[in-house]
Order: sequence, then structure tokens, then C-alpha cells
Amino acid sequence: MPFEPGESGNPAGRPPGVRARRTIMVEKLLDENVEKLMQLGITRADDGDSMVLRLFLQRILPRAKHSPVDFQLPPMATSADALAAMSSIVRGVGDGELTAVEAAQLAMLVRLTSKVVVDTDHEQAIQKLEAAAAQITKSK
Repeated sequence: MPFEPGESGNPAGRPPGVRARRTIMVEKLLDENVEKLMQLGITRADDGDSMVLRLFLQRILPRAKHSPVDFQLPPMATSADALAAMSSIVRGVGDGELTAVEAAQLAMLVRLTSKVVVDTDHEQAIQKLEAAAAQITKSK
């Protein structure tokens, strides 16, 4: 008998959030032996085992996924300011202050900011037109 779409093949299966027995056993084993394992790892790293040292450093000091970019963008209040900001980013790449990836991320930020500025300008223009239309309607 085929299963209906969206229906579980085992409705009485393991409830969400319940951990596997293997995971629980491994965590218990590590918790009970953490001091021994750490001491062994430190001893092996002291003896020059670069793999153990690398493993320790990866766990203790994980590689940063995102780091702040030390680059000053000009203020952006109008869409024309976006052009100046983009020029500044291009100059930063040319001068070696920014990597290509950092420049792309900053350019995306400038683009999004520029879109907000344009959308805000359009909203204000619509409000002015609606107010003017209301005045014309009242005067008739």
C-alpha cells in the first residue's frame, strides 16, 4: 500500500529532538575521559604531532567566517551618493585596501542602501502627489 504524499511511513517513529543512542554514548565517553584526552593531545602536540596541534587549534580558535572590513565609505543620503560610494570601493580595490570579495560585499551594501533611498524618494513623491490631488478634489 503506497504512502500518501506528506504522510510518514512510520507515524510512531522517533519524536523530534530525541538523540540517537550512539550520540549519547559517545558524549558520555568523551565527558568521562575529557581530562585524559586533553592531556594526551597536549603531550602529542608538545612532541611535534602537527595534526593534533592543528585539530586543537581548529577547535579552540575556529576560523572566522566574517570579519569587519576597515574601509570608510562616504555617507549616502541620495542615489547620487551611491555612485561616489562605488567609486570609493573601486579605488579601494585599486589601492589594495580591499580584496575583490570585500569589494563585492560592500558594493552589495551600497546597492541595497541606494535602493532604500530610491524607494523612500518614490514614496515621498507619491505622498506629495496624493496631497496635491486631494487639494484639487477639495477645491472643486
